[in-house]
Amino acid sequence: MSSVLTDLFPHPIVQAPMAGGVSVPQLAAAVSDAGGLGFLAAGYKTADGMYQEIKQLRGLTSRPFGVNLFLPQPETADPAAVDVYAHQLAGEASWYETELGDPESGRDDGYDAKLAVLLDNPVPVVTFHFGVPAREVIDSLHRVGTLTFVTATTAEEARAVERAGADVVIAQGVEAGGHQGTHRDRPETDGSGIGLLSLVAQVRESVGIPVVAAGGIMRGGQIAAVCAAGASAAQLGTAFVAAHESGAHALHKQALTNPLYARTELTRAFTGRPARALVNRFLREHGPYAPAAYPEVHHLTAPLRKAAAQAGDAQGLALWAGQGHRMARELPAGQLVEVLVAELAAARTALSAGGAR
Repeated sequence: MSSVLTDLFPHPIVQAPMAGGVSVPQLAAAVSDAGGLGFLAAGYKTADGMYQEIKQLRGLTSRPFGVNLFLPQPETADPAAVDVYAHQLAGEASWYETELGDPESGRDDGYDAKLAVLLDNPVPVVTFHFGVPAREVIDSLHRVGTLTFVTATTAEEARAVERAGADVVIAQGVEAGGHQGTHRDRPETDGSGIGLLSLVAQVRESVGIPVVAAGGIMRGGQIAAVCAAGASAAQLGTAFVAAHESGAHALHKQALTNPLYARTELTRAFTGRPARALVNRFLREHGPYAPAAYPEVHHLTAPLRKAAAQAGDAQGLALWAGQGHRMARELPAGQLVEVLVAELAAARTALSAGGAR
């Protein structure tokens, strides 16, 4: 690994920050204690909610960890399209006996307030999703000793990350579960994402900063592969959804390996931005008609998803998952890190033996 990263965590394993309640302090602590880099997800939380989780995590581990922020999004949604989608979802609201959410509930996710907290109470790493923060933001975090990672889905985006002064770029392949971290949401590019190995190679040739590879990684052999392609470490999300400490709903954990959910798709159905999820009834019925409107659609469907969870109905949940979901293992997070490290070592030994022939 790059020396920038080895000082933080000995094993090239990063637990992806997963918003919506999955990345709880217990999960992050277990990963960091095992030698990986655990993460909290500040997305959809208040600034105080984020701060309380940071305090809780610090009480659980003395190891380094990170916090992820969503960048504020420009106002590009067509209100008429959002209204049409709301009418299409009326049957869901009736079925779950709830009201649709207010699509105008807020656009910036409390970004400035969260930054203020992180500058007053510095953490080892802050990562950014959905764009590149301003240079002055990155500089201010550097001044308090915080490293900055930024997600990119193309080599062009990776170059923008480097120009902004970030320490690390997270190269996110199209295989990744949850939201694609594209810097601009362009509907005309839906489905045209780059596979992880190709993306890592392109990014590695485009920037001089360390690369962390993300997207569909579930085994130590895959970590070895992305490292051989030029990454310094791998970020795993879906692999940790099934971990014992994960805050994911039990139905979400079970669905990862349930044959009923045979595949994933990138969809706008739940949030209005492309995100990879297991194909269920809600995705099938509403995905084809969901508008490009984030976070409006996220706010609109939030009560539906909450009601589906309370009803125990996985067909109405956003079952975020990467393409490797069927390889999920229900283990304590620390044990999963140990297994991944052992698999990585075995893969590297096999590669070395093959090269020696």
